[in-house]
Amino acid sequence: MKSKIHCVTVTQAELDYIGSITIDEDLMDAADLVENEQVHVLNKRNGERIVTYVIKGERGSGIICLNGPAALKFNVGDVVIIISYTWMTREEAKNFRPKIIFPDTQTNKLLTK
Repeated sequence: MKSKIHCVTVTQAELDYIGSITIDEDLMDAADLVENEQVHVLNKRNGERIVTYVIKGERGSGIICLNGPAALKFNVGDVVIIISYTWMTREEAKNFRPKIIFPDTQTNKLLTK
């Protein structure tokens, strides 16, 4: 695991799109995700799990939008976990620490300490 956005709320589901997940650019930066990066999206409501790619959403908007066929498996209001993975050597993995963020599930904004 390279990055994880733990428990964020779906704000949109757009069936008529070629496919992907749109994520607020603030969340992407905080979780070290880049546009077009492959991610797994896990739906806590129904157990669905999809593999797709990231599209930048408007910074500060809180948007989490499942596009294309994924819109049939995720509803607005569902809480999801978004995970990215990376390749590395065994030695690199021993010292690697993934970037994990825990946004506010009501606003999808980053929590400050």
